[in-house]
Amino acid sequence: MILEICANSYQSAKNACNAGVHRIELCQELPVGGITPSYGLLKQVIQNLDISVFVLIRPRGGNFVYSEDEFEIMKKDIQLCKDLGCDGIVSGILNEDNTIDIDRTQELVELSKPLQFTFHRAFDEVINPKQALEQLVDLGVERLLTSGQEISAEKGIKLLQELDEITDGKITILAGGGISSDNAQIFKQIGLKEIHASASTHLEGGNSVFSMPITYSDSQKIKAILDEI
Repeated sequence: MILEICANSYQSAKNACNAGVHRIELCQELPVGGITPSYGLLKQVIQNLDISVFVLIRPRGGNFVYSEDEFEIMKKDIQLCKDLGCDGIVSGILNEDNTIDIDRTQELVELSKPLQFTFHRAFDEVINPKQALEQLVDLGVERLLTSGQEISAEKGIKLLQELDEITDGKITILAGGGISSDNAQIFKQIGLKEIHASASTHLEGGNSVFSMPITYSDSQKIKAILDEI
């Protein structure tokens, strides 16, 4: 079973690499669900760490309905990731009615090639998940990151299993949302091949008036998940 770690910083990526994780999804600003990482972070990770790097392409927090200007930013970021030598792209776009924006998602998928493309948890907001899954298969998406449309993947496990059975291997279901060493086994038991976790530890931000808790992926928590799978 493959474990993907959601790494929000260079330290998180380094910890994941040292723990022996299979792949990272590199992003920043986890409190808003993650946004595209900076150029400096991307380059530092790719140049210095021996690990498969998928990159979140999301220009801002909030919803997954993007303006034309934001769409252009996303396309430029994908090209940058390709130029830097990333291994995969994690992205996706919805329409205002919470259906998949087929045309623009298709454009992102095509632009990403030959990199693998993961459609992210925007999927957890779609109205008809089974129809949306078929659309993603038709678009050539390799992987779907989802919690099964619940607050956690454990609560969404029934839909996760149904989606995996529907795909018949045409797309990889990547379960994500609240996964830890305590529940990782249940996703393996239903036949999923990949899981996604942040394995986070929180540190206090210090005495600055601007300080917020610092979150990073913890090597020990990652190793505990790996031991379970």
